Amino acid sequence: MKSHVLPLILSSLLALPADLAEAVRLGLQGKHIHPIRGGLNRRTSLTGTTSLNDTQDINYTTNITLGGNQFAVIIDTGSSDLYVTGTVPGSVDTGKTSGVQYAIGSVQGPVKTATLDFAGYTVENQAYLDVPESSSNTLGTGLIGLGPNYGSQVHQALGNSAGDAVLDRIFQQNTSTPNFITILLGRDDDPANSFPGDLTVGEILPGYEAITSQPHLEVSHVSIHDIGDQHWQTLLDADGVIGPDGKAIDISTVVATTSNKKQLTAVFDSGFSFPQVPSSVSEAIYGDVPGSELINDPDLGKIWTIPCDIEINISFNFGGKNFPVHPLDTSLDFNATDSNGDHVCYGAFQPISTATSPNFDMILGMAFLRNAYLSINFGDFVDGKTSQTADPYIQLLSTTNNTSEAQAEFVKVRGNAKSWNPDGSGALAWIKSHLPLVIGLAAGLGALVLAAIVFFCVRNRKIRRTPAGFMNMQSSYQPLNEPAPPSYDMQPVGGQGYAQAGYGQGGQGYIGQPPQHGNYNNPWDAHY
Repeated sequence: MKSHVLPLILSSLLALPADLAEAVRLGLQGKHIHPIRGGLNRRTSLTGTTSLNDTQDINYTTNITLGGNQFAVIIDTGSSDLYVTGTVPGSVDTGKTSGVQYAIGSVQGPVKTATLDFAGYTVENQAYLDVPESSSNTLGTGLIGLGPNYGSQVHQALGNSAGDAVLDRIFQQNTSTPNFITILLGRDDDPANSFPGDLTVGEILPGYEAITSQPHLEVSHVSIHDIGDQHWQTLLDADGVIGPDGKAIDISTVVATTSNKKQLTAVFDSGFSFPQVPSSVSEAIYGDVPGSELINDPDLGKIWTIPCDIEINISFNFGGKNFPVHPLDTSLDFNATDSNGDHVCYGAFQPISTATSPNFDMILGMAFLRNAYLSINFGDFVDGKTSQTADPYIQLLSTTNNTSEAQAEFVKVRGNAKSWNPDGSGALAWIKSHLPLVIGLAAGLGALVLAAIVFFCVRNRKIRRTPAGFMNMQSSYQPLNEPAPPSYDMQPVGGQGYAQAGYGQGGQGYIGQPPQHGNYNNPWDAHY
């Protein structure tokens, strides 16, 4: 597999020890560029607003100022600590060291403090990891963790509130700011929008006020013994993953404490480029796509590749609401080629491997988050809050609702696309829609064949007396001097199964013409 970019996947999901006037909004700006951290400009129309750069749909970064120097840092809801590489004037060494082991990659260094300016807020003596610059550091120049403080390795190293995460410090010193953040991510190849999105602290984006009336999804608490593995996670609805055929993918949770085993636990992590899902879910999404292949990429591990022009539609159910995924997010185009030199795309929903945990089933990263406006209320997860504070919760508002528009955008970006639905086109769909007729024809044909066989047997068998002499009947044996009957080698009904039922030879070609835009068939209409 040859790829022109090295996708960066970050998360601390495996982190191991080693008043509204003050609300803050960060605009997210991005373009298709090689993975570097571009400069970010402050929006003049909103106080405390900075732009965020979306790098090849790999990570989202913003600018912070630490000790007077500016750093571009990755925005990551899956981790809790701040780290930077580079000189921080006026920093103070605490004498402690710490590190964070991410799902892919790690950082470590001395724990220092310095004055932080982050989107309009100033935090004195913010603790952070000072990571030495090194060619082996694949994680970039910095990262700001927006996850629960429980996962902070810096806090653990210092052992007190001086090591609290950035958002905890902001909420603690600005009591009039509501304790929630919202994230709206876009895609850099979306022809309908030139901006990738926004991140806010304590306010709702204009035009997205409907999120306040969406269901409160309770944050699933992990065991006190696994408190460092606490993330922004919640339960999907039972059978809540809807595949390309419009049917729920059959899967059970690995989380022992979940009472309904058909409910999966999902983590929302803006640091993961490729959502991580159980291998059976990934296979159900991509395995039957014509031309699909499960490969072992040297940079990404096991991942599906598919032809870039095949449109795949899936969705997820939370709180009785359906969240379709834009077809531009079910497969990602990094200009990769397969072993034959053919252009292929990566299946965005990757089989989970390095990030496995007994506390969750899947990680819904950027490819999902570009389809839902996310609000996270920290509740009593803020350090120092009492049990009287409300429990934390998550709200989601679907942003991919016009399926015709989504398909048009896919075609504009990927070219002449094939809208692929395992049960929505070809011979299999015709058989299903005409099932009574098919059964009737099969029964009639079977009766005719049976009658012909009976007639043939009656005509050719000899009649003889039984030893008892009271009964005439045909012999149940064929005389040895008669020739052997022809062989009737019956082929299995349906050929080789699923792919050949809907496609041509080898399951690689469509029967007839692929669906046209006017016949677009989305998989979630029948569900919500």
